[in-house]
Amino acid sequence: MKKTIALTILLVSLASCSDSDTYQDIEPQPNAPTNPTDPTNPTDPTNPTTPTAITYNKDVKSIIDANCIGCHASGRSAAFRPLTTFAQVKAAVESAGLLNRIQLQNGQQGLMPQGGRMAQASIDLIVKWNTDGLKEN
Repeated sequence: MKKTIALTILLVSLASCSDSDTYQDIEPQPNAPTNPTDPTNPTDPTNPTTPTAITYNKDVKSIIDANCIGCHASGRSAAFRPLTTFAQVKAAVESAGLLNRIQLQNGQQGLMPQGGRMAQASIDLIVKWNTDGLKEN
């Protein structure tokens, strides 16, 4: 019985060994893509899904124009806090709590826009813009 168990353990150990594995197969190389042909590989610059930095002009301005300018422009009800330029929107994110206000839930006091919460995808883009450094272009 002991010989059978020992033989089984030996066979399992030998079967799990492979001569095709090398050190490079086991240990990932620094800065090497995990799979260069993988369509979701984030290190491939030709990959259309490679994340790029969010910028005000390219991504955020249209969201602000669609959701905020109705009140936050000259001659409007919230003209005291205009959001018509990059500098004004950046300042609102940095020091006026814009990120907190757009992330509130419907019914919570202080939610912006007042007409109801904007789409989560739009909120996520503005939050990522902040994370990416509040770039203009």
